[in-house]
Amino acid sequence: MVGKIMSQLIEVRQGDSFTIQLQFQTEDGLLDITDAELKMQVRNREDNKVLLTKTGIIDDASKGKAHLTILPADTKNLAVEGDYITDIQATFANGEIHTVYPGDVSKVASFVVSRNVTE
Repeated sequence: MVGKIMSQLIEVRQGDSFTIQLQFQTEDGLLDITDAELKMQVRNREDNKVLLTKTGIIDDASKGKAHLTILPADTKNLAVEGDYITDIQATFANGEIHTVYPGDVSKVASFVVSRNVTE
């Protein structure tokens, strides 16, 4: 699984799988994410067109554990080094929506697809 996630960057190799592990917590400890919905979108920076939407999977709601998986088919038609942006949002059972990535409220994250050699 080749990929990396940093404070304002997700980078994946075109045609590879990459799982983004999420851990939800507050200052008081782990956050129960029962009935939460997680969504990630990748958009073209220039025209804001949605190119990819991923839905998260909750692994252990009481411990705030979830993940999103980018599959080979998800990056197949994205341009290498394309100019893409992304974020991840959680919609909680009480209707609250929070952008959980990137953590800086004044930023969006870049989504970069790197070149794959072996097909």
